[in-house]
Amino acid sequence: MSISRRISILALLAACGSLPGLAQTPPPAAIDDQASQAYAHQQWDKSEQLYAELTKSNPDNARYWYRYAVSAQATKHYPVALEAFAEAKKRAGNGLPAFFVDYSISSVQAAMGHADEAFATLTSAANEGFAQPEKLESDPEWSALRADPRYAPLLLQAKHNLSPCTYSAESRQFDFWVGDWDVFRADDSAVPVGTSHIARELSDCVIWENWTSARMGYAGKSYNVYDVNLKRWEQFWVDNSAGMVFFYGNLKDGVMDYWTDDVPQPDGKTLKRHLQFFNLSPDTVRQFSQNSADGGKTWTVDYDFIYRRRKI
Repeated sequence: MSISRRISILALLAACGSLPGLAQTPPPAAIDDQASQAYAHQQWDKSEQLYAELTKSNPDNARYWYRYAVSAQATKHYPVALEAFAEAKKRAGNGLPAFFVDYSISSVQAAMGHADEAFATLTSAANEGFAQPEKLESDPEWSALRADPRYAPLLLQAKHNLSPCTYSAESRQFDFWVGDWDVFRADDSAVPVGTSHIARELSDCVIWENWTSARMGYAGKSYNVYDVNLKRWEQFWVDNSAGMVFFYGNLKDGVMDYWTDDVPQPDGKTLKRHLQFFNLSPDTVRQFSQNSADGGKTWTVDYDFIYRRRKI
């Protein structure tokens, strides 16, 4: 057999993978697939080994570093996990938020018993926007630290990041109006003038009013929100007669106190309105509306309603 023919046969056998010692290394795509499968099935030893290989061949891939770190954490190779998380954080972005990596680092530090470092890193994660309080409550790494006085405030901050209005005292000030109501005139409790369904919407950020008058087919809605920048409540009212009113104000002495500016009217005059909600009891709210055509010098009553919570 000629040397050239022997080389050709060896090359063919190597290409087919049938010659011992000459099998080709799986291409990166194949390793990626194997690593993903191992990671998905929580085969952490295998996943850690494969992602270690991938980080060597693709050192700028943040996902590889992160999964390598998660796998090392699962196998309790904590120093390796910390190093890999640090590499992932250097490349954070494009779907891998830095605060999520910081939370993972803090969990490893907690598992290692490094409480001061864990809480310092968790503080950074919470300040950056970490919003998965359920992980903080369920991840076993934090079991020994949940009684630490630093834990509860950071858990609350994570909850606030997830749903800021739910955990904001200001945003809950108008909750007394939430419910289903029959509405009467203050001077006549016999016949309802309408009904209203008031609900918390959009993760408790909006108090949503749905008013239906008992007569004339009149209906309207209002959207009430606490503006954290202006530090005030705002209401935008709209109805089925093309009416629109914008109010603003604050809870004052237990009363939701709304005002409008002096709004130009079709007759060339201006109209200012004052709208108040009194929390009389858990089942009773008074809504009192006045208007002024002289800049607030004198006032005329628009209506005086009593809301009675509908019994279910």
